[in-house]
Amino acid sequence: MLADEYAAVPKNYQHALSLVFAVKEVNKNSKILLNITLGFQIYDSYFNARMTYQNTLNLVSSHEKTVPNYKCGAEKNLIAVIGGLDSETSIYMDSILSCYKIPQVTYSAAVSAKQHISSLYQMAPSEADQYNGIVRLLLYFQWMWVGVFVTADNKGEMFVKTLTHQFSLNEICAASIERLPSASHFFNIFEVMEKCQGVAISLSKINVNVFVVNADTYTMKFLQWILIAGVMSGVAINKVWVMTADWDFSSETFHRDLDIQNFHGALSFAIHSSEVKGFHSFLLNLNPHSEADGFIRFFWEQAFGCQFLDVETEEESCSGEEKLESLPGAFFEMQMTSQSYSIYNAVYAVAHALHAMFASRTKQREVVLGDYLRPQKPHHFQLQSFLRSISFNNSAGDIVSFNENGELENGFDIINWLTFPNKSFLRVKVGKMDSQAPLGRDFSINEKIIRWHQSFNQVVPLALCNNHCHPGYSRQRKEGEPFCCYDCVPCPEGKISNQTDMNDCFQCQEDQYPNQERNQCIPKKENFLSYEAPLGISLALLALAFSATTALVFGIFIKHQKTPIVKANNRNLTYTLLISLLLCFLCSLLFIGQPQIPTCYLRQTAFGIIFSVAVSSVLAKTLTVVLAFMATKPGSKMRKWVGKRFSTSIVLGCASVQASICIVWLCTDPPFPDVDMHSLPEEVIVECNEGSANMFYYLLGYMGLLALVSFVVAFFARKLPDTFNEAKFITFSMLVFCSVWLSFVPTYLSTKGKYMVAVEIFSILASSAGTLGCIFFPKCYIIVFKPELNSKEQLKKRNK
Repeated sequence: MLADEYAAVPKNYQHALSLVFAVKEVNKNSKILLNITLGFQIYDSYFNARMTYQNTLNLVSSHEKTVPNYKCGAEKNLIAVIGGLDSETSIYMDSILSCYKIPQVTYSAAVSAKQHISSLYQMAPSEADQYNGIVRLLLYFQWMWVGVFVTADNKGEMFVKTLTHQFSLNEICAASIERLPSASHFFNIFEVMEKCQGVAISLSKINVNVFVVNADTYTMKFLQWILIAGVMSGVAINKVWVMTADWDFSSETFHRDLDIQNFHGALSFAIHSSEVKGFHSFLLNLNPHSEADGFIRFFWEQAFGCQFLDVETEEESCSGEEKLESLPGAFFEMQMTSQSYSIYNAVYAVAHALHAMFASRTKQREVVLGDYLRPQKPHHFQLQSFLRSISFNNSAGDIVSFNENGELENGFDIINWLTFPNKSFLRVKVGKMDSQAPLGRDFSINEKIIRWHQSFNQVVPLALCNNHCHPGYSRQRKEGEPFCCYDCVPCPEGKISNQTDMNDCFQCQEDQYPNQERNQCIPKKENFLSYEAPLGISLALLALAFSATTALVFGIFIKHQKTPIVKANNRNLTYTLLISLLLCFLCSLLFIGQPQIPTCYLRQTAFGIIFSVAVSSVLAKTLTVVLAFMATKPGSKMRKWVGKRFSTSIVLGCASVQASICIVWLCTDPPFPDVDMHSLPEEVIVECNEGSANMFYYLLGYMGLLALVSFVVAFFARKLPDTFNEAKFITFSMLVFCSVWLSFVPTYLSTKGKYMVAVEIFSILASSAGTLGCIFFPKCYIIVFKPELNSKEQLKKRNK
């Protein structure tokens, strides 16, 4: 009696009632199976393989004896079997039913060996969809550190193997795997309690908030025992239970006083179900005295804890007037559960398949039309093809059909279980998993309506080995720990992470750079010397000022062109030098502003040619002084070289060489606008790419060579008589020129962006200003401030 008491699950009686209700509906429906009446037999498996085999043989035998393959007594006309609360029962039954080609429609949510059973139809979606749904649910709430509950049998091990594989693919860790005793140990009450007490204490200490439960019948029985053991041991077990679709909130009679608050906030998958009209009224009309299905009296006694008067007992007697709606939901529900809904659909699936089979006979004229009104005896082996292809809308409006694997083409509902102190509970549908839906809509959940266990203060529970790594950090695995356990390390220089728990930081795009927190990429600013920048404005004003000064000097020399000091220094070369210096100052403006194709072409080439003209003019002036002095010696043959033709040839020849270098440069590998993404971390350098760097240095080198020659010649001619000699001034000017451009090269190579351009502009202005000042300032001083010295007498006097 003890075994009978705690093995009884009153709520499962609804499964039998849904079968009865569906069969009665079909038999009353004139549109299905006209003049054919469905019957049924119900057997209990006792969660025992031997009894399952025994009762399956009873199904294929006559009413009187269990003698399969013999026709004796009242013969049964078995068409199909609806079976198994759990997958093992269905598999055991199929080992016999498949020999007779009798189709089985199971309402178990997961049949592991389904692919090997062609005659089994599953009134539930694919088991793979359920695994996928579990993973999607865990990922949605970022539960990466979870436990697993299974029984220590083949089914439990298969569940662990499949689920942990899915976990590893999605970076979820199985923090704890609790293997509970198998069904064979269930009736050893002392062993069960000892094991459950140990598990309860372990659960209260382990730092895992979420457990995935393979919620078949055995596992849930042991889980309830564990919760009882926790209460007896005085430990609190407050977890989030994630249940598979096998679970229906049901208790055995032995657990009548179990506090169901531990399941508050649990989440479970459930085969999609809808309200079936008439089922509630059907339950209200149940009467243990009038019904004779063989189960109702036993159910009534177990559910209400009473005994009928025809049994001698000291317990309260059953009147039969007890109200089913007064029972706690764990013992009985007045609404059809998902398992009962699957049985209801299974009956209709068989009925519609039979209807299609008889309709097919009529269309193919295998029998005369009148025989449909007096149909021949159907054969179960003929039903398979029709069952596989059926598709219909049930009374609740849901479509029922099987896929090519014999699985229901439907999804899973996600249920949030709310429990109350009076042992009642509510199912709240909070989401759906449907693999048939379009991508992006195959998984949905409404987090706002979910209620969690009171211990989590209505905040989404955390299920992590350690805290999240925030943006700006990346995960670094801990040695000897599962991959879900990690340290958080800051991103290295130049990299960011913009999401939580990133495995590695990454580089920003070329036109972006990391912010200070290294969690965001910021667009780089353009870097070029613009007229809006203070440095650009300053250099532009300085260039214009020097240009104006040069123009002023040029004007002074034009105005006083007939004075001795202007005539004595070769006016044409002086004018050429002043004009080239003016253009040198102005060409520096080409370096300011955003680089464009024309400015890139002109920058270096104009600067190189103009400077070459200026330096060659200086060289020509120096050589003219030297030749003029040498020509004054008696019998000198240098007189023929002294003149405008010689100086013009020097200027044109030297400038032509530089112009040739520039033409070759422009024709082979010219400068072009370019961007440099990498030299500066926070800026994009907009620059003129020199194209051929060698040609640029050839230009500078040639210009430096001219300056060096001018400096050397002027240096040796510095002590010639002052009347004709400006070599001292040229020496100083070339010294300034060479010093500026010698310091330019290392400075230019060590700067980046707009400062590189600024260095070149400064070098142009400084060298040009040095030449202008050293050569022309003394002359302008005499012309403007000491005009009395600007005469032949004074020059001759100074020469003496």
